[in-house]
Amino acid sequence: MSGMGIRVLIADDQAMVRQGMRRILESQSDISVVGEAADGVAAVELVQSLRPDVLLVDIRMPRMDGLEVTRLVAGSAATRSVKVVVVTTFDLDEYVYPALRYGASGFLLKRSGAVLIIEAVRAAVAGDSMISPSITVRLLKHVTQPSPALPAPTESLTAREVEIAGQVAQGKTNADIAAELFISPGTVKTHVAAIQRKLNVRNRVGVAVYAWEAGYASQPSTD
Repeated sequence: MSGMGIRVLIADDQAMVRQGMRRILESQSDISVVGEAADGVAAVELVQSLRPDVLLVDIRMPRMDGLEVTRLVAGSAATRSVKVVVVTTFDLDEYVYPALRYGASGFLLKRSGAVLIIEAVRAAVAGDSMISPSITVRLLKHVTQPSPALPAPTESLTAREVEIAGQVAQGKTNADIAAELFISPGTVKTHVAAIQRKLNVRNRVGVAVYAWEAGYASQPSTD
């Protein structure tokens, strides 16, 4: 993050939406909007030239949709430091799952409101994730048993790591988890880093996706 604070690029095909998001974000002293894109191809090009801290991207856009933009930006070594937050009208499973698997650091509905959008930008930069509560609840309801297609971790998770992965899947921050488990936020951060390494995922959203599918989110807490 530069001296300008958090630098954000907005990608949406509707000018009014881009203007609205710009007003919301620039009302904060620590956030600046460095560019706007009206289609997916322009979004990827601007990410490469501007290197923002966060890309807010819609799903349905001309020339290239937001899912492909997410895959290209989050999956490229050159732009992986750019955090992608999907902000869309549509919370369909066919959009949510690919976006998170491709490495999105958040998935919000446009109706989420100004506060959540601002929080999502800050969370992404901090290494946390923000997913609209309604989406999290629906995903958890859909996951009733472990998926046989899950890739095996490179190393088995400890009981504590399974517990923390489940908490991450419920959208809890490191501070939330620390308070619930009576450990320090730093200890939680260390555990999350170990989980990411063992699961071979890029961020805590990847941990959440794995935990949902593995059934960790519904497991009871341990002492």
